[in-house]
Amino acid sequence: MNFSNTPRAQSDLLFGIDLGGTKTEIAVLGSQGQFLHRERRPTPANDYHAILHNIAQLLSQAQGATRIRAQALGIGAPGAPIPETGQLKNANTTCLIGKPLAIDLQRLLEIPVFLENDANCFTLSEATDGAASQDRTVFGVILGTGVGGGWFINWHLHTGRQHIAGEWGHNPLPTFASAATTVQRPSRACYCGQHDCIETYLSGPGLSLTYADIGPKQASADTIANRYMQGEPQARQAMAIYVTQLAAALATVINVMDPDCIVLGGGLSQMPWLYEQLPSELERFVFSHSVQTRILRAKHGDSSGVRGAAWLSQKAFN
Repeated sequence: MNFSNTPRAQSDLLFGIDLGGTKTEIAVLGSQGQFLHRERRPTPANDYHAILHNIAQLLSQAQGATRIRAQALGIGAPGAPIPETGQLKNANTTCLIGKPLAIDLQRLLEIPVFLENDANCFTLSEATDGAASQDRTVFGVILGTGVGGGWFINWHLHTGRQHIAGEWGHNPLPTFASAATTVQRPSRACYCGQHDCIETYLSGPGLSLTYADIGPKQASADTIANRYMQGEPQARQAMAIYVTQLAAALATVINVMDPDCIVLGGGLSQMPWLYEQLPSELERFVFSHSVQTRILRAKHGDSSGVRGAAWLSQKAFN
């Protein structure tokens, strides 16, 4: 075999997979965190075994493209592993529920596999070399189709006894957020089985429901944001409610853990007025004479998930 075409083992290159409901992305990071290879494929979301082989093919192609043999693989996945068994729970890609994804991949790929919730990967990325790289206590927030979160404390991910640390999206929306708005709203059912979870208000679909509660029009979160910029009254009211609800929900996090900063990611985090309006709104709800917690926009945007997954693979070298 020609040695020049044989993948070389190199411990300072990191391989990560971001397993999403619609797309699966692989990235290889260099020693300075730079991208050496990236590729995306559709996720075969209803077929567990097809997901396994899709990941295997992406890894094989990444090794071929970089001529580097992966020594480990990090996975950012929907849901979280049950600590005792490694089986996934709380996954919105439902074919993953109850499956030992990391164990099966490790057997298939014959390398160590490290798996974390996608929000934890986002937080790890932003705390490692992103917007919060100088902070010791970081709460990472994803505001998108769903609402997730993760904790980075003293240079380590904190996952908790049940491996659900940071899942603030499935706490109930604080009642004082409701009192601070003028719109009467019906109860909202959440896929988790509860009602009025934070996710049902602060996700993209949640913002759309708030917009529909106010007036006759219906719209996606992106359209609402555009109409807000155009000065539409219904969109302006919906966004004012959204910011108040977000501030109230984040205040509960600050009151419990008092992080150095909160990093926002996901599609809704792209709205620039959040960073202008949130600080004063937080002061209404945080149990302090002032709020020093910084609200930051993610440095790596939608790349943070796969970057965090790649950083996970460093565990193999520690």
